[in-house]
Amino acid sequence: MLQIGRAASWALDFRFLSRKQPSIQRRTVALSKSSASHTSNMTIPTPPIGEKVDHIMEMFGDVRNDQYYWLRDDSRSNPKVLSHLQQENVYTNAVMADTRQLQEELYNELRGRIQEADMTVPLRKGTYFYYEKTLEGKQYKQHCRQLIVGGEGPGSVNEVMKTGPDEPVEEVVFDENVEAEKHEYYHIGAFKVSPNHKMIAYAEDTKGDEIYTVYVIDAQNGELIGSPLMGIADSLEWADSETLVYITMDDIHRPFKVWRHHLGSDQSDDTCLYHEKDEEFYLELHQSESKEYHFVVSGSKTTQFVLYLNLSDPRKELKYVTQRVEGVDTVVSHRGNHFFIKRRSEEIFNSELLVCPIDDLTATTMLLPHRPSIKLQELQAFKDYLVVYERENGLVKVTIYHLPPAGEPIKSLSSGQTIQFIDPIYSVSPVESQFNSHILRYEYGSLHTPPSIYDYDMNIGKSVLKKVEPVLGGFDKEKYEILRKWAVASDGTQVPISIVYRKDMVKLDGTDPLLLYGYGSYEICIEPDFRATRLSLIDRGFVYAIAHIRGGGEMGRKWYEDGKLLKKKNTFTDFIACAEYLLKNQFGSKEKICIDGRSAGGLLIGAVLNMRPDLFKAAVAGVPFVDVVTTMLDSSIPLTTAEWEEWGDPREEKFYFYMKSYSPVDNVQSQNYPNILVTAGLNDPRVLYSEPAKYVAKLREKKTDNNLLLFKCDFGAGHSSKSGRYIIFKMLKIFVRKVDLIGKHDEGSYMNDDDQDESDKKD
Repeated sequence: MLQIGRAASWALDFRFLSRKQPSIQRRTVALSKSSASHTSNMTIPTPPIGEKVDHIMEMFGDVRNDQYYWLRDDSRSNPKVLSHLQQENVYTNAVMADTRQLQEELYNELRGRIQEADMTVPLRKGTYFYYEKTLEGKQYKQHCRQLIVGGEGPGSVNEVMKTGPDEPVEEVVFDENVEAEKHEYYHIGAFKVSPNHKMIAYAEDTKGDEIYTVYVIDAQNGELIGSPLMGIADSLEWADSETLVYITMDDIHRPFKVWRHHLGSDQSDDTCLYHEKDEEFYLELHQSESKEYHFVVSGSKTTQFVLYLNLSDPRKELKYVTQRVEGVDTVVSHRGNHFFIKRRSEEIFNSELLVCPIDDLTATTMLLPHRPSIKLQELQAFKDYLVVYERENGLVKVTIYHLPPAGEPIKSLSSGQTIQFIDPIYSVSPVESQFNSHILRYEYGSLHTPPSIYDYDMNIGKSVLKKVEPVLGGFDKEKYEILRKWAVASDGTQVPISIVYRKDMVKLDGTDPLLLYGYGSYEICIEPDFRATRLSLIDRGFVYAIAHIRGGGEMGRKWYEDGKLLKKKNTFTDFIACAEYLLKNQFGSKEKICIDGRSAGGLLIGAVLNMRPDLFKAAVAGVPFVDVVTTMLDSSIPLTTAEWEEWGDPREEKFYFYMKSYSPVDNVQSQNYPNILVTAGLNDPRVLYSEPAKYVAKLREKKTDNNLLLFKCDFGAGHSSKSGRYIIFKMLKIFVRKVDLIGKHDEGSYMNDDDQDESDKKD
């Protein structure tokens, strides 16, 4: 599924305009001077005002009255709640109605940058090349393969899959478009080919609630094999060509049981291999690069241990590689008769690398010691090599180490070879590769370099470019400047900012429009990578910036730890410091700055709007986690128990009052706010739709300005919004509103520097 941006994988749609809507009052609103030439006036509905119903909650002597608690309906069927959400959608659609011409222009522009008929770089798997294709006019992918003429082998960096009448025919093993036609929402999670290449197992979500159904089909004719597996998490692997291993979730969407399933048997007869009973721990399932082991990972936010299943006999039970030790986090890779173990603890916060024989797990040898300024991020094992991904000064470094022959002891790592990259700031990540090959495949990109797939010959140290994501419409990376700057936070910490703009469009004199994006949670690194959809802003003169704030992982583990629990406010003050730095150094205008974040990034947006509403012109909060205290007190809500080590457990007084001091819903004040857009997905299992709904209702009650406040609840989506690569282009409405709000476009706008006519915000 095509992503339009990290903070923008959601979209507006006008589908409710074609359905019968609840009767609501309407009013005529005069437009700003800049809009007057477009439409002299227009009729839009009055913003919905949520009913206030007392709901008293008391803890530690503190009383909260959540008068919009009634908006939560876990069945998603309460007519009163649905009517309120529909009224919000009607209002948003009406406010956006006069931008339809520009929306269409931007839609065509965005779609015009995409090469609709495209394919991924083929990857050798056994005797086949496997790859994915997109077709012109189609929303979803085809999963394809082609027989390799020379048979199985390591391949070459210069190898190209040949096509033509004299070559093996292409096999379409699964076409998502066919199945997607049956559903309003459609997403494929795990997609796994059996070891004998005769079957495909895939996980399908048709609601957006991230509860999957697994189907097994014949790879030749697509016929269904056996009965589907129901209620599955997106974790699925083949143990052999007759056996699947998968994970199920409990009532709060916590992956908690690992199962073994034999094809042809009933799901009710499956064997439970492991049951994680601790509600703060959740399970993941991975296959080793060697395809010889399954690793079952049980982890919380601070502790993680690993069990393994030897696939030489998948009927055996799981065994421990690493034990559960509070505060110790381990990740395991396999090669030959050794396990590689990445281990982190409070003292070894950026991780160390160990190796041990499989038959003596206690006989560990140190390969890479802990380094306070370098974070050991990821491992990738090959038959003859070990690839290590490390992060230093916010950027990833890739180093390749040659290993001794399998079976010999591994006492140390030889001096490694490091891949060199050309941009001053960039993103690099591993791509699936062949274990038995000497070829490392990776993806590289930057804020002005489209995603590029490289094959790196580890024998000779040579990278070969295999594909650059096409960007149509005359894109020229040389027109764009990319920079890394550093803001100084309130406690003196230097916070990195990644910046891109078009050299011939911006003035850098403090008058340019500026979009600042942030996230800052879960140790997630927001990479300075490329998104073609940003060009619709950048090519109109926007400066685009990413604030790499604490709570993320860009600067190492301590960077994360200094932005969580009782230090969470560092995330918000870092973001404010970045905005102030950009404005002070003339990367944008205070009258033209829009901020953007989604999910935990939506919490960021909500918090900084309460703290510094005067600093911003507009804000976008996508599926925002904004009702922190109430959510974290309710263990029946998905993710809550596992999140206590991220945010704190408000059943403890110190966490309760600290959370309450920044929770956006609990801190909405009677003050002026900038223009705001909030979005939600009705089926979202991660952030309940009621959180943003309550947030908007309280803003409507409290705020003292006449700026836009728009709320769009997608009735057919979850946390990641509607599926399909073209549906996602309805994000253009966000672009339109951002452009218009900041008054940069000739087509007219609702909000100009001296005009504030409306009542709310954007989408």
